[in-house]
Amino acid sequence: MVRSVIGGVGSYVPPRVVTNEDLSRLMTTSDEWIRSRSGIEERRFADEGVYCSDLALEAARNALEDASMTPSDLDLIIFATLSPDHHFPGSGCFLQAKLGIESVGCMDVRNQCTGFLYALASADAFIRSGMYRRILVVGAEVQSSALDFSDRGRDVAVLFGDGAGAVVLCPCEDGERGIIASELHADGRYAKALYMTIFDISRKPLVTPEMIEEGDFWPRMEGKVVFKHAVTRLAELVHSTTRKGGVGLGDIRYVIPHQANQRINLMVAEKVGIPKEKFLSNIQKHGNTTAASIPLLLDQAYRAGKLERGDLLLLIAFGSGFTWASTLVRW
Repeated sequence: MVRSVIGGVGSYVPPRVVTNEDLSRLMTTSDEWIRSRSGIEERRFADEGVYCSDLALEAARNALEDASMTPSDLDLIIFATLSPDHHFPGSGCFLQAKLGIESVGCMDVRNQCTGFLYALASADAFIRSGMYRRILVVGAEVQSSALDFSDRGRDVAVLFGDGAGAVVLCPCEDGERGIIASELHADGRYAKALYMTIFDISRKPLVTPEMIEEGDFWPRMEGKVVFKHAVTRLAELVHSTTRKGGVGLGDIRYVIPHQANQRINLMVAEKVGIPKEKFLSNIQKHGNTTAASIPLLLDQAYRAGKLERGDLLLLIAFGSGFTWASTLVRW
C-alpha cells in the first residue's frame, strides 16, 4: 500500500520582531492583556516590499534541502495562504518562478487557518492515486499589511504574525510511515463570523472611498463565537480522526495544533484527556501565522530534536469558513 510520507520539512520567519509592548504604542492594549487572552508575547512582521511568496521561497528551499532534493525534482506545488501576493494569479505561480522551474503545476488553497491541512490532504490524494510523486506543500502568510493597528482593530491585530512553512510529500511503500488518515470539514453558516468584506465582487465598483472609510478592508472576527466552535470542533476531530486511523489517544506522541489561541488548545487538550505537554506550541513567539502555523511548528519541533522516526503525530486546525481539518501521520 502506497502512503504519502513527509520527506522534508522547512520553515522561515522574517527577522523583524514585534512585541506586545510595541503594539501598545499603536493602540490601547498591554502585554498583560494580550498574553492573558491569547498566550502571545511577540510575533514576526515582514518588511515592506516582501511578498508571501518570498517567505514561502525560503521555507521551500529549507524543505527541499532536508529532503535532499532540488526544485527540478518536484511534480506539483500546492500553496496555502490567505494573504496572496496579488488578488490573482495564485501565489504558487510566483513561487514556481522564484524556484527557477517551469511547467510544474501550481495550485493555491484559500482555506485560511486550515489551508495547510487541506493542501496536505490534496497532495496525499494525488500521490495515492499515482498522478504525482513529489509535491511541495507550502503554508505562508504576510498578514501584517492587512491589520488595523488602531483601537478599532486591536482585538484582531494583536493576534497575527508573518511566516512560512513547507513540506515535501513523497510516496512510501513500507506500509509503516506516512499519512494514515485525514479529515476535512466546513460549516458555511458561520462564514461571516471571521472574514474580510473586501473584495466583495457583487459591488460595482469593487472598491469605493466609502468602503475605505468604513474599514471594509480590515479582517473582522466574532471572537466568542470562533472560540466556542473551535474548542468543540477540534475536540470532536481528535476523537474521530484517531478512530478513523485505528489508533488510541495514548498512541499519539504529539498533537501539532493550529496556533490561533493558546487557551483554545489547552481547553481541547483537557476536553479530550490528552496531557497538555503533548500539545506543542510556538504561539508565544510567532502569534497566529494562519496557514503557516502547523508546518512552522512541525519544522521547529523537528529541528529541536523532538521528533523520532515512528512517532505518531496528529495535526489539527480550525479557522475561517468555518473550516476544520486534521491529518494523522506516522513520522
